[in-house]
Amino acid sequence: MVFITAEEILETVRMIQAENLDVRAVTMGISLGDCAGRDADIVGRRVYEKVSRLACDLVPVAQSIQRKYGIPIVNRRISVTPIAHVLGSDDPTDFVRVAHALDAAAQAVGVDFVGGFSALVQKGFTRTDDALIRAIPEAICETRAVCSSVNVASTRAGINMDAVTRMADVLLDVSRRTADRDSIGCAKIVTFCNVPEDNPFMAGALHGSGEPEVSINVAISGPGVVRNVVANNPGVSFTELADLIKRTAFKITRVGELVGREASRLLGAQMGIIDLSLAPTPAVGDSIAEILECMGLQRAGAPGSTAALALLNDAVKKGGTMATSSTGGLSGAFIPVSEDAALAAAAREGVLSIEKLEAMTAVCSLGLDMIVVPGDISRAALAGTIADVMAIGMVNSKTTGARLIPAAGKQVGDWVELGGLFGAGPVMPVSAARSDEFVARGGRIPAPLQSLRN
Repeated sequence: MVFITAEEILETVRMIQAENLDVRAVTMGISLGDCAGRDADIVGRRVYEKVSRLACDLVPVAQSIQRKYGIPIVNRRISVTPIAHVLGSDDPTDFVRVAHALDAAAQAVGVDFVGGFSALVQKGFTRTDDALIRAIPEAICETRAVCSSVNVASTRAGINMDAVTRMADVLLDVSRRTADRDSIGCAKIVTFCNVPEDNPFMAGALHGSGEPEVSINVAISGPGVVRNVVANNPGVSFTELADLIKRTAFKITRVGELVGREASRLLGAQMGIIDLSLAPTPAVGDSIAEILECMGLQRAGAPGSTAALALLNDAVKKGGTMATSSTGGLSGAFIPVSEDAALAAAAREGVLSIEKLEAMTAVCSLGLDMIVVPGDISRAALAGTIADVMAIGMVNSKTTGARLIPAAGKQVGDWVELGGLFGAGPVMPVSAARSDEFVARGGRIPAPLQSLRN
């Protein structure tokens, strides 16, 4: 049982009303192991029936919790077993049919997104993995709610450079197919290193093989709350500042714990995890960059930005972990450029570059996230940028992800409107130096020495 004091309740109300505190997502994870088969039509029917049956009350329950406690729940989502593990086919059109079944189930139950059109290929491809990756462009462009992720690297396996190059091809294809909407389809695709199997955030959510039949994972948020704490304590030392952030993260996480346990009870599902990530939105004041700037940086991207983000990420994890026994997912601070108005402004001004964002990737929760690049970017440049992010995750034994948006027809300096929580941002320059011969080598970059832990 979770005990919440009257003081905590009053403080939470203030955070919600004045500081943009919300629960970013309640995500139901569903195992599709018993839906597996070789016939796409049969698998599709099984997937639709199981997802729509188990998740039919997800939205009403989230709405009832929101009304009961006055806590905004921004998104209701579903994650499923990686579809490459569910459908035994080597025909991409079969995977597209299953994607349509997932999309239909998502619309039937009223959720915002469904994640798990995924494959894990860090060490190599099966025939089903190959078919799913070839199906991603059509599946993403023909559905509303389906999101895709592919794990191409891990600390134990190294980096599958053939898979990295394939994902560059996928992004360029999706960019062209959704050119009339500023290539927004690419925002529903993530390339991972060390993918977490209980992540409630899209587009990278999936329900891993070690997860229960049905679980509830909660993604909290609260950059605005942390920003105000930092802004209201301008003269304190870094040690004191870290302690203040830890205490604030504890309070934010308690809200997620309450929502997660209540949702699990009402839905008859196992309590999964609380993802401690601070996820920004385009709203003014709900920004990771503004937290860094309140620490004393003129702009996110200025010298010291990586150190400031490291302090923030560590303090959030320490404070949140004390508030729940169910930490998981990504947990930390996100730096999605288009989704954070102040990050986007810093990028437009040239203060924040892709190279600086790569450095910050080493200490944040994800990586190069929601970054718009020129539509005419070369395949090799796109693959090389993804590989750089994967290398940071591999060597540092952490999750990293790349969610890059080659905006068809757009050039450096153009402004791209993606809408909703995806926000807006500038097209950022990528180094013009060529990496074609490097990428063309193919094969697998070997795992680092620290992978030998047994």
